[in-house]
Amino acid sequence: MLERQMMNVSDIMTRKPSTIRLQGTLHDALDMMDKIGCHHLPVMSDEGHLIGIVSDRDCRTALNSPHILRERWQDEELAKRLQVRAIMTPAPIVIAPEARAEEGVRLMLKNKISCLPVMRDETLVGIVTRSDILMAFLSLTERTTAE
Repeated sequence: MLERQMMNVSDIMTRKPSTIRLQGTLHDALDMMDKIGCHHLPVMSDEGHLIGIVSDRDCRTALNSPHILRERWQDEELAKRLQVRAIMTPAPIVIAPEARAEEGVRLMLKNKISCLPVMRDETLVGIVTRSDILMAFLSLTERTTAE
């Protein structure tokens, strides 16, 4: 059985996540996700405020495709014209870095979302995703098994 480990969101989040500007295109978002290997991009205003989140699911929905095929979206005219502002989720649910990791999990499950931007006051300091939570769980189980 796993020992109860106290973890905060800051212990498992991805720090300084890549972001995209409000006027970025669907093509820009997909290209960035592809290069970085991520599935979520916080959307920032010109003033540097978090105003939304765009996911790979948002992108697939916008292209009306269950799968994002690189050769399809790179040549897709819609991907070059459609701005992130049209497909993002505005005003995403956020969490503080000091919050308990369990609270982040509860928020994600309750709201059926797969990531939470991590905010310290008005500043984006990270993002916690389903993958981050799974990696933290795996790390805990490996440490417990090794003991």
